[in-house]
Amino acid sequence: MAVKITICFIISFAIAVLFGPIYIPLLKRLKFGQTVRDNGPKTHLSKQGTPTIGGLIFMTAMLPAAIFMALRYGYTDILIMMITMFGFGVVGFLDDILKIKRKSKDGLNAKQKMALLFIIAAGFSCYMYFIRDFNTVVCIDLFATTISFDIGWGFIPLSILVLLSATNAVNLTDGLDGLCAGSSFIVFIFFMLVSMLKLDNPSIVYFSIIVAGGLLGFLIFNYKPAKVFMGDTGSLALGGAIGVCVIMLQRPFMLLLVGLLFVIEAMSVMLQVTYYKLTHGKRLFKMAPIHHHFELMGWSEKKVVTIFWIFTLVCCAIAYFAV
Repeated sequence: MAVKITICFIISFAIAVLFGPIYIPLLKRLKFGQTVRDNGPKTHLSKQGTPTIGGLIFMTAMLPAAIFMALRYGYTDILIMMITMFGFGVVGFLDDILKIKRKSKDGLNAKQKMALLFIIAAGFSCYMYFIRDFNTVVCIDLFATTISFDIGWGFIPLSILVLLSATNAVNLTDGLDGLCAGSSFIVFIFFMLVSMLKLDNPSIVYFSIIVAGGLLGFLIFNYKPAKVFMGDTGSLALGGAIGVCVIMLQRPFMLLLVGLLFVIEAMSVMLQVTYYKLTHGKRLFKMAPIHHHFELMGWSEKKVVTIFWIFTLVCCAIAYFAV
């Protein structure tokens, strides 16, 4: 297994590294530039026009290894996970294209985006329940104890909720150079290790390492100063992939720990909006999502990203020992 894991990682990583210098000039020629928030941190104004939709770099880099593992070794679940991930990525792509066309930070409206994400989430959940006949037992790990219970048809709404939560939370985390890609890379390495060493799920092992390889290759171009942004194309795809992994591991509530950074980012936005409405214009944070709050406190972008990466690593370490 170690040899196959290494090969999958190298293939995905190498293709991403090779595709970067091809995609980035192409995105520039197509004028697929990022539109920066007018009310965002002033330090971000220099990012205006940086190519976006860079999620295509790591998404296309994953395909060869994923198809090979599915067809050569019979890990067909990898294709199901990849198709679902790409489905969410397509929603993000539509959002990105509309932003570029309108030269605005607004793409799909909230109802349109949620409706499309719901369709993808429901499609995956119904497939797993009715066709794949997936085991509907849900496990909660509490270090020395694992609590298991069968949720039956409740699998469908729970699965949809997890996928919608994960996609939106990861999407909100994509706001600083390397933040979303680096944090997600750590999470997928966790999925690979826990699936290989503790939960015995080869499909998750190979899917996770393939995604991790593509992300590491993408980070070469996305770390500050970023030459390309992943856009909603990449962030929604990653959120979907993370959601799919916790569902396939039969541990949907694991998302609350391994993805705690994403949860906090999403909660900061909800708290900010609620507090603003209740207090008639006052703000709980200097800016939301919370990574901008720390920037406005005087932290450098690299400091915020590094500390958030470390936070994610600690959360994943705790989750690993809890299983």
